[in-house]
Amino acid sequence: MKRFIYIITDRNRNNLHVGLCSDLLKTIQFYSEMPTLFFDNSKQLNRLVYFEEINNEDMAMERFKTVSTYTRPQKERMIRPVNPDWIDLTAALNFESGVRRPQQVRPSVNIGRRLTA
Repeated sequence: MKRFIYIITDRNRNNLHVGLCSDLLKTIQFYSEMPTLFFDNSKQLNRLVYFEEINNEDMAMERFKTVSTYTRPQKERMIRPVNPDWIDLTAALNFESGVRRPQQVRPSVNIGRRLTA
């Protein structure tokens, strides 16, 4: 079963939280639904800036334990090579999940009608 190690931060990049999960999209959704779970409103964690996908559960747990002990500069050295602008990676994940799992297409009311210019 694959696992994800991730780093999520607030909009000002003051806090870097390391986590481990099996479904990254659901976890990010949880953070957005419970914005003040870990911090107050000004420090809500809502920006996914780094993640790793690991296919072995034991290896993922070991990696999580290691990354969790990193200092802030060490975490920044992990993030900057893959995400130098610290953009929120959630949008890309949502897009990728949509590509992997195509949604049902509903027929449009214009099917079969000829469009005129």
